[in-house]
Amino acid sequence: MRVLVFQHVDCEHPGSLRQFLAEDGIDWDPVYLHRGDKIPHFDDYDALWVMGGPMDVWDIEENPWLVDEKAAIRHWVKDLRKPYLGLCLGHQLLADALGGTCGPQKIPEIGVLEIELTEEGKKDPLFKGTAEKQQCLQWHSVRVAQAPEGAIILANSDVCSIQAMRIGKNAWSMQYHVEIESDTVDNWGAIPEYAEALRNTLGQGALSELKQKTDQNISQCLSCAKQIYDNFMGQIV
Repeated sequence: MRVLVFQHVDCEHPGSLRQFLAEDGIDWDPVYLHRGDKIPHFDDYDALWVMGGPMDVWDIEENPWLVDEKAAIRHWVKDLRKPYLGLCLGHQLLADALGGTCGPQKIPEIGVLEIELTEEGKKDPLFKGTAEKQQCLQWHSVRVAQAPEGAIILANSDVCSIQAMRIGKNAWSMQYHVEIESDTVDNWGAIPEYAEALRNTLGQGALSELKQKTDQNISQCLSCAKQIYDNFMGQIV
């Protein structure tokens, strides 16, 4: 088995999921789209993971590779029907690539905040064995405003109605982050766009508080990440 990973900034990698891949002896290949890497042929890959990033789905003038990325996602999910997992920007890109829409998050979600599984989410194989309400790291100012036709909404929050979704039987995505590690907040806080959003939303000095709250929830986050990882891998046939 081999996993293909689309990255949009160096420090937004699969995070804790890398540990689980290593334990299972599964190889994964990152494609650094922001560096100009080309998307490889899909024949040798069994799953596609698309990570987060500071750009938005409509920033094609500054990041023209987004056009090819969205076409690749569409081909992977709709034509090849292979397993897909998108996180944060990867959630928004899935929606945009398949005919949904994204727009500004009226109240940015930044912090360790609660998401809740919908009735469909409680039955979905990706979330089997996870809590109905989960404390998760959020760091986004854009949301999926309208899901693609046929999408199943799996989780929501008080201010964001599409926190997780499934398309068909092979594609899942989440607005929040399940892949966090002990150094995630520090690394992301060094990204200018993220630091500015954090200050604008939570004020000066918010990084240390966010780091503290993340540390307090890290065990729960890692446990949830492992369960979701196992569930996702169990869908690969």
